[in-house]
Formats: sequence, C-alpha cells, structure tokens
Amino acid sequence: MGKTLIISLRYTLMTTVILGIVYPLVVTVFAHFAFRDKANGQLVSRSGQVIGSRIIGQGFTSDMYFHSRPSAAGNGYDATSSGGSNLAASSRKLVSRIEGDVAKYQQNGNNQPVPIDLVTASGSGLDPDISPTAAYFQVVRVARVRHLNQEAVRNLVTAHIQPRQFGIFGEPRVNVLELNLALDQMQ
Repeated sequence: MGKTLIISLRYTLMTTVILGIVYPLVVTVFAHFAFRDKANGQLVSRSGQVIGSRIIGQGFTSDMYFHSRPSAAGNGYDATSSGGSNLAASSRKLVSRIEGDVAKYQQNGNNQPVPIDLVTASGSGLDPDISPTAAYFQVVRVARVRHLNQEAVRNLVTAHIQPRQFGIFGEPRVNVLELNLALDQMQ
C-alpha cells in the first residue's frame, strides 16, 4: 500500500509539473515568437499608447463614432467579467433597455428598422464586431455629425467588411475599432 501511494504521488507531481508548468510555458514562449501580435491580444497602439484591441469590443458612445454592440460584461466590455446578462427574453428589464436603445437610434433620423445587434449584447459581452447592416444603419448619423459625405462614409464601411472565415464560417462583420480609426484618419 505504501509503495502504491508513493508511486501515485510521484506520478501526480510529475504530471503536474509537465502539464501544468512546462507545457503551458513552452506553448506561451512559442506563441510569443511565432504569433507575437495574436499572443499579446492584438493590441492597437497610436503614438506609443495602447488604445484598444482588435479582438475585444469597446464602448463608443459619441455620435461621431460607430457604436458597438451593448455589453453585459461587468461594467461594459470588462474582459475579466465576460458573459451575458442572463436575462430571459421575457424579462421586463431587458425589454425596457432594448426599447430605450431602439428609441435612441430612431431619434438619429434613420427611418430603417434598428438592426438587432445594435440593441442586444453578445454572449460574451466582448464582441468587437457588428454586422454590415448595423454599420450601414449608422452611416447617416456619423456622416451628419462629422459633416462628411454619406457616400464616402458608406464606402468606408464597405471597405471594412470582413467576409465569412474561409468562405463558410460565421457571418460577414465589421470591426468597430478599426472602422472608427479609419474614420478618424479620413478627417
């Protein structure tokens, strides 16, 4: 019995060191050399200062910018609190929030139906992308506030549409941070 216990403790210690320390360390080091940008969170920097990440959504509230999906992650776009609101479709709190968001978007002079992804959070609450429909919906407001030609802003959105991955996975999407950075460069 004592010999079996010692063998099992050695095996547990050995697998813990190999699988819990050595393997993650090797993968991390490899990733930092082979995929530096991806391993570091695909951070976007301007003038030496990190301003965001291509893979984690951010809240844009100014009418000068395209807005992201709402976030239920912590206080909004909090990567340490990733998750949805867990409110059911029948929740009065959820319905009231959505109705308020729809009314806000309709005040901007766009008579089209509000795209669903502008008023509902993603499952993680960290989605950096919106649908092309949601981006096109915001063109009128952004162009008006920035005093830009609507067609120029629409063309900018079109240029930032990312297709389905490998032509079959997911849906076409627009990365909101990259679109807003391009919009700033446009002016």
